[in-house]
Amino acid sequence: MKIPRPLHSWSVTPTRAVAIQQELAGRVRRRGRPAQVRLVAGADLAFSDDKSECVAGVVVWDIRAEAVVEQHTTRRRVTFPYVPGLLSFREAPAILSVVRKLTCEPDVYMFDGQGFAHPRRFGLACHLGVLLDRPSLGCAKSLLIGTCDMPAAMKGSTSPLVHQGQRVGMAVRTRDGVKPVYVSVGHRLSLAAAVAITLACSVRFRLPEPTRLADQLVARARITR
Repeated sequence: MKIPRPLHSWSVTPTRAVAIQQELAGRVRRRGRPAQVRLVAGADLAFSDDKSECVAGVVVWDIRAEAVVEQHTTRRRVTFPYVPGLLSFREAPAILSVVRKLTCEPDVYMFDGQGFAHPRRFGLACHLGVLLDRPSLGCAKSLLIGTCDMPAAMKGSTSPLVHQGQRVGMAVRTRDGVKPVYVSVGHRLSLAAAVAITLACSVRFRLPEPTRLADQLVARARITR
């Protein structure tokens, strides 16, 4: 799949990375929904024991058929240090590399991480959404910022995630009685649409199928090295 050229270099210092986030955050569009949402691409990574390499994986999941349409992995060296709040500079190059292998055009991209629920409102899902210029969302297993009440125990229950007086995401119960996931906008989606897509992809487990299957894919690829 052809993707737009990056808007910046990846070979930057942490200080410059923060500045890039601040510069690009204004491009995030937190509204809209594709006319059709059928193919959802989930992406995830696994790191080598010494953290010098990573395996990135993408799985395209068909909501209607409840089946995998396409999946790929790629292995890359890790060049950016681990810095909280700057994980997209560590992970995005590998994800972009594996997305290039896709032959289909996903309707939405789902990332295992934060989007707008980020200190500078520009987490991984925002960064990659802006670079790909495609609808995207973040579905994280834990909080990075903000506070929220626990949603009711029933699947589909939600509770706003608030940071510094602003609603930045939503805690979403994807199965009855299990811990919620934390959904936030990446790009070109409303928060309501991001939550609806997450629930549509959550058919059997706590994690939605696209990112759950991507997590399994990269774990297998890492082990078989």
